[in-house]
Amino acid sequence: MSAENESGMAAQPDPRVLLERLHIEQPLIGLYDAPDPAPFEPLVRPAAGRTCMWTFYEDWLRGATAHFTADQFGCGGFGRTYFGVEMRSREEFLSFLADDEGLRASRELMGQWVDSGTTRPSRLGNMLIGPWRPELDQYLLTITFLVNPDQLSALVIGANYHSAPSDPDPVLVPFGAGCGEMCVPFKSLDVAPATIGATDIAMRQYLPADVLAFTVTKPMFRRLCSLDERSFLFKPFLGRLQKARARQAGKQTD
Repeated sequence: MSAENESGMAAQPDPRVLLERLHIEQPLIGLYDAPDPAPFEPLVRPAAGRTCMWTFYEDWLRGATAHFTADQFGCGGFGRTYFGVEMRSREEFLSFLADDEGLRASRELMGQWVDSGTTRPSRLGNMLIGPWRPELDQYLLTITFLVNPDQLSALVIGANYHSAPSDPDPVLVPFGAGCGEMCVPFKSLDVAPATIGATDIAMRQYLPADVLAFTVTKPMFRRLCSLDERSFLFKPFLGRLQKARARQAGKQTD
């Protein structure tokens, strides 16, 4: 559980131990729904035309936050997911996904997926994606770790650390657009699942080949930040893996 600070407010989870033990150097990325974008500056916005939100990856690394609205949302998938903007008729949409891109065996199956709950409209008018800002927690929806396969493996273990076999699966691997994977699969943001994301092949061109996403709700983030010396973070399996990678890296640079 989070400790209280001097003002009596619950302190924000501290991810430093987790990040240090897993050698995660990429910034944590927050998905926010806020009434005013100003506190998130510096901001970057999508240009006219289709702009995938993942094109802002390098901007996030430099500390900038991507700002989206119902009038300036970049990709049609993002507009539909977070602002309810329909750029195509239903038939055109299903044909594009099932026939043109071959993402489902039939339009019928694709239609069932679309109807299963694939949107999360903004409530406050501004969707923002960028470096995690603990001081703006009231607007935070999810937190995303940008990780390599080894780090992803450890985070999956961390997500299962407090889970009983009878509990709901703590890690989901959803089908969907790269932007939607950051929020839509969570039926509630008040429980503690995680998703493995950045699996949308349409957006992976904007990421390094070895980077995937691990997105968590705030309750799961607190769980991960609570991992201590008793956990696998300080045990031999992880240490041996990291030593093996260091040896492999040394051979590659010889």
